[in-house]
Amino acid sequence: MEKTILVTGGSGFIGSNFILRWIEQEGTPVVNLDKLTYAGNPRNLLQVTSDLRYSFTQGDVCDRDLVRKLFKLHQPRAIVHFAAESHVDRSIHGPDDFIRTNVFGTFSLLEEARAYCEGLGDPDRKAFRFLHVSTDEVYGSLGPSDPPFCETTPYAPNSPYSASKAGSDHLVRAYHHTYGLPTLTTNCSNNYGPYQFPEKLIPLVILNARAGKPLPVYGDGQNVRDWVFVSDHCDGVCTVLARGRVGETYNIGGRSEKRNIEIVETICAILDQSCPADPTVPHRKLIAFVKDRPGHDRRYAIDARKIERELGWKPRESFETGIRKTIEWYLQHEEWVKEVTSGGYRKWIATQYS
Repeated sequence: MEKTILVTGGSGFIGSNFILRWIEQEGTPVVNLDKLTYAGNPRNLLQVTSDLRYSFTQGDVCDRDLVRKLFKLHQPRAIVHFAAESHVDRSIHGPDDFIRTNVFGTFSLLEEARAYCEGLGDPDRKAFRFLHVSTDEVYGSLGPSDPPFCETTPYAPNSPYSASKAGSDHLVRAYHHTYGLPTLTTNCSNNYGPYQFPEKLIPLVILNARAGKPLPVYGDGQNVRDWVFVSDHCDGVCTVLARGRVGETYNIGGRSEKRNIEIVETICAILDQSCPADPTVPHRKLIAFVKDRPGHDRRYAIDARKIERELGWKPRESFETGIRKTIEWYLQHEEWVKEVTSGGYRKWIATQYS
């Protein structure tokens, strides 16, 4: 019988893309543990809900009894840990959930994985993997001419979100070095693509532009991020899970450093071509600079040469091809958009960008 993998946060943006890719390309069973908070959407996985290789459990990664039961029932060969509170603005307004989910939740999974591994036979114990998915934000902020973040860059988190992810990264490292748990960590740059909850920059701009609403840009718009298309990131995670060296960290980036204002203007230009009947065209007339977020990191950049050199992974999509695929997806999935932009989401946007 083929071994199962346990995915946490599999109904979210990156997690759902990962599960869809896994079922299609790997074909082995997946168990999805997701709390279904505002960003977790079962609709993301409609195409696999009837697939016998997929099963879903609604629950919290902090619930150790539940996690223990899932380990016992499914006997997974690996856990891929996506579950996290991930929006910087939300962490500034309410850091409690970030500490609970990102730090204590990761601790709970590590403890249960350690106990599970101790009960495995030697071959299964050696084959087991705990893959922790993290972010480049743990490294802090770069100056305009600084070299990109590499795996040995000292941690310097500047928001409650990035600090909570840094704490979880350190726990994963400690459980490998102290207990011998076979861990892997990936730190990725900004993801974009299908199923991204529209509080993040790219889907927010697409949807607001189409509706003739302001396109909020923090500060002067010169903040720089590296962008990786979500399917490329998922391929990178699969590559690390399959061939990564135990105990190691791998940075996953898209080789696409862009200023925020450049991102917004690119989306506007594409929408000018594809949606000329929208309420406001050219769409760039909707750009509105807003007060900068507290502690806003100026620049992130990822040096992904380690994963490229050791494991042979490289991004397939350029930003130019990826952003066109992303915009096209949102244009073709209006029902999904309507569902996720109801009620609570609209209240959040009004509060955040008023």
